[in-house]
Amino acid sequence: MKFSKEIKIALVSLIGVVVLFVGMQFLKGLSVFSQDNSFYVAFDDATGLSVSAPVYANGYRVGVVKALEYDYRPDSKIIAVIGLNKQMRLPRESRAKLASDLLGNIRINLVLSDDPIHLLEPGDTIQGAAEEGVMSKVAGMVPAIEKMMPKLDSIMTSLNILLADPALRNTLHNVEGMTANLDATSRELHGLSVTLNREVPGMMAKTNGVLNNTQQLTSNLSQIDVARMMAKVDSTLRNVQEMTAKLNSNEGTLGLLMRDKQLYNNLAATAADADSLLIDLKAHPKRYVHFSVFGKKDKAK
Repeated sequence: MKFSKEIKIALVSLIGVVVLFVGMQFLKGLSVFSQDNSFYVAFDDATGLSVSAPVYANGYRVGVVKALEYDYRPDSKIIAVIGLNKQMRLPRESRAKLASDLLGNIRINLVLSDDPIHLLEPGDTIQGAAEEGVMSKVAGMVPAIEKMMPKLDSIMTSLNILLADPALRNTLHNVEGMTANLDATSRELHGLSVTLNREVPGMMAKTNGVLNNTQQLTSNLSQIDVARMMAKVDSTLRNVQEMTAKLNSNEGTLGLLMRDKQLYNNLAATAADADSLLIDLKAHPKRYVHFSVFGKKDKAK
């Protein structure tokens, strides 16, 4: 069976439209061939939410927004039709929250309740709300920032006055001078370090010589017979004690001389007589010495 040229063109065009539809659905995150479970989420305000927005549960993507519907009644709500994976089980009292990232992309976060027994059926409605995201927190900080603006303006004015103060320029100039002095000091320390590196080996050699002498002295001291020397000292002390005891007693000449008062008086008197004799001898030597150059004359009988 042959097809005409027009039928072939129509079939190709139809296939192209189907492929384009499937591709657009795929890019939107919608599934064409699989059957997801559909649920409804009611929002009072769904600003930024769009079809193909992702749906997450505990940070994992479980579905996508299929459609958005608006109820035109007085208490109207925005109904989002979401398609969830068939394996996803939603406990009752679960909620859905709108959240946005820093780039402004809106998604739905499912907050699951703690009721694993009673589950929602496909087609049930979930209560939705807006989640306080980063941008909402920033918006809440705007009033506080506005209150801080006058203080920041006052701080900037004070900084401008401070920067215009000549004393600050002088201080900076002094800091520059201090930096130059520190640089000069650093160079001097470098020179001192070089000198020390050159002199320290010689000093260490001398120190080693002193240590060697000290070790030798210690070795000589260790060779001294301390016990023998102490025995000699003890013997000398005993002799001194014996001599002292004899001096304190009435035995011996020194003991008697030290303790006999009469002997002392006699010695003192003898010394006095001897001194008088010497004085008289010096004054009248002829009384005691008789000599003649030519000999002694005989006396007449």
